[in-house]
Amino acid sequence: MANTWDEFSKEKLKKIFTEKNNIVDIGGGLRVESSHGNRLEEKNEWLEGYIEKVDYKVLDKVPDYKPDIVGDIQDLPLDDNSVDAFICIAILEHVEEPQKAVREMYRVLKPGGYCFIYIPFLYYYHPMQGYYKDFYRFTYDGVEYMCRDFSQVDIQNVRGALSTVANLLPVFSKRTKVFDFIDKLFGKINSKQTSGYYIFCKK
Repeated sequence: MANTWDEFSKEKLKKIFTEKNNIVDIGGGLRVESSHGNRLEEKNEWLEGYIEKVDYKVLDKVPDYKPDIVGDIQDLPLDDNSVDAFICIAILEHVEEPQKAVREMYRVLKPGGYCFIYIPFLYYYHPMQGYYKDFYRFTYDGVEYMCRDFSQVDIQNVRGALSTVANLLPVFSKRTKVFDFIDKLFGKINSKQTSGYYIFCKK
C-alpha cells in the first residue's frame, strides 16, 4: 500500500503532466530518461507514457549530463511567463541562494503555472564532490515563507517522526516501512519532524 507522500507525489505529477505541456525538470530529478545521464528510478516509470505527450526538457547548470538547457536555477536563461511547469527535486539544498531560485521559477512560470518541489529537512549531508555542495535544510515554516508569492501552496511531509530517525541510520535506512506503521499507530505520520517535504505550488 502506498504511503501518503508517494500518493501526493504521484497525484501532483500526474496533474502537471496532464494539464501542462511545456515542462522543465531542473536537475533531471524525475530520473526518467537515461539519455540525460540519469539512473532510472523504478518508482517513476509510470510517467513514461505521459512524458511522450508533452514538451519535457531537463535543465542543469553544467553540460556534463547532457541537459536540454544549460543554466543556473538562480538565474534562469528563460523568459518571464514562458514555462507551464517546473519540477525541482532535491535541488534547493544545493544552491547558494534557494530563495532567489524560487523567485526565478516564479518569474518564469506562466500565470497559473505549476511547480513541484522536494526539499530535505532532517536528512544526511550529501554533496557531490566537484559538482555541487550541500548548503541547507528546510523547516515547514521555511517552506511556507519561501513559497509565499504563489497563489496556492500544498505541503506534504515525507516520512513520519520515527521513520525519519530510522532513515538517518544505515542499519534501518532501507527498512523504514515498519517505522511508517509505528508512526501511523502513534499519530506521528504527519509530524513536522520529517525527512523533508514535497511542495506543489501554483502561480
